[in-house]
Amino acid sequence: MAAEEDPCSFASPSRCLTRHLYLRCRVDFGTQALRGTAAFTARAEGEALRCLVLDTRDLQVFKVTVNGQDAKFVFGEKHSFKGAPLEITLPFELRRGQEAIIEISFESSPKSSALQWFTPEQTSGKKHPYLFSQCQATHCRAIFPCQDTPAVKLTYYAEISVPKELVALMSANREGEMPDPEDSSRKIYLFSQNVPIPCYLIALVVGALEHRKIGPRTLVWAEKELVDKSAYEFAEAGDRSLSNVIAHEISHSWTGNLVTNKTWEHFWLNEGHTVYLERRIGGRLFGEQFRHFQALGGWRELQNTINTLGDKNPVTNLVPNLHGVDPDAAYSSVPYEKGFALLFYLEQLLGGPDVFTGFLKAYIQQFAYKSIITEDWKKFLYSYFKDKVDVLDKVDWNAWFHAPGMPPVKPTYDMTLSNACVALSQRWIQAKECDLGSFSSADLKEMSSHQLIEFLAQLLLEAPLPVSHVKRMQEVYDFNAINNSEIRFRWLRLCIRSKWEEAIPLALKMATDQGRMKFTRPLFRDLYNFDKSRDLAVKTYLEHRASMHPVTSMLVGKDLKQDQ
Repeated sequence: MAAEEDPCSFASPSRCLTRHLYLRCRVDFGTQALRGTAAFTARAEGEALRCLVLDTRDLQVFKVTVNGQDAKFVFGEKHSFKGAPLEITLPFELRRGQEAIIEISFESSPKSSALQWFTPEQTSGKKHPYLFSQCQATHCRAIFPCQDTPAVKLTYYAEISVPKELVALMSANREGEMPDPEDSSRKIYLFSQNVPIPCYLIALVVGALEHRKIGPRTLVWAEKELVDKSAYEFAEAGDRSLSNVIAHEISHSWTGNLVTNKTWEHFWLNEGHTVYLERRIGGRLFGEQFRHFQALGGWRELQNTINTLGDKNPVTNLVPNLHGVDPDAAYSSVPYEKGFALLFYLEQLLGGPDVFTGFLKAYIQQFAYKSIITEDWKKFLYSYFKDKVDVLDKVDWNAWFHAPGMPPVKPTYDMTLSNACVALSQRWIQAKECDLGSFSSADLKEMSSHQLIEFLAQLLLEAPLPVSHVKRMQEVYDFNAINNSEIRFRWLRLCIRSKWEEAIPLALKMATDQGRMKFTRPLFRDLYNFDKSRDLAVKTYLEHRASMHPVTSMLVGKDLKQDQ
């Protein structure tokens, strides 16, 4: 069993399992901390349990009881990114199958890697503070002690005390609210999650929030200043070209949340399948050519990532070895896009999208509510397609799973929508100074925003354009006026790589205005690599790092050599 344990966690679920959490806590904006109790229903899985080990990071623990009796506890040695194990000695022996309630009084640190605290000035409304959590991959342990591994799933019930002018939301059903009996300026929100989930899916948001209904069972929550705009963007019409993000997160209901990777080494099981389902939804909405176009864009994204990380880098394996590796540092588009490419390739090998969707439905039914590894997935694939074993045996599984760099085979893509992007990008790449007059706004007339993203992505794969070219591109296409973040991001990267100094303030603005790591990190990296903007990039990072998400701040700091 030992080989199955998670290298990113101190917990030993093979000896003891936490099955339910009752969380009571107070959100304190003054001290930027959560303080309260986490009570776990724990079941002994092995013989004669006397000690339980939980994951923690930067937490204070005041008291531990087991079935109401005081228990001794001690923190083990602190690890560079795993945190410190909390070792609890049970006051009595727990035999296999027996359960106990383990209650821990805790307080999170203001520097918790899971929590981002905003001052009122940092919000749209400017009146009230705001908090949100992000526990994936291994940050739940920075809120309260837990078995912080996706191998363990639990249900939870929570009571969250917040200032009464604010609203709390969680990744759970809202069960009502009541005045806080201990403090009349606060109220308590109640939540229950009856589906067992890995603890990285526990989520909390607190702020001056309002909601709008956008469907029979769908609400959008945001600050009052943004809620109508958000409701519009998430309904169905207008530009709304980034609806694939919504499709992706909804698809996680099945792949990731219902069927979960057992350890972060098998993250592609979550993300590769979710990208596959997201693109099937896109195909239903916008046609099969569009699905192929998105798939090809993903292949380019994978090429880009592998160019950055290096094609011999072991974190570009589909199933990387994470012993001694921080899962945040290993995070990239590889599990998403290499994982998708494998599924897309298998779809083409095994009889097309409908046949393959039949497999996915069966796979989700087979492993619902479970956490699995790649080997479980592969065994099920072979049993489902038992009449096509000869076809499956021709797949180079070892290269797909355990070799770095690009996949051993490239799937077949319908190029219809991609050809216009390739043709235009080639025109720019081959253009001499004297040809720049041949470009005009008419070049983009027939192109969707997705095609603009692909056109810019094509240019980013090549050597940087001369600065005269990007200046002309701005004259004829006015990309600076486009607010679609995916287009803007690639356009500004192109400008910085072409050493266009006028783009420096725009790139710095985008890198700091929004907090998404997928935009912030590459923009800062490109700005650092341009000698004219290096010092300013470092200065801007140092000014903004306190308001960045802790994980983003840490990784950008590494990129800018500021982590010493």
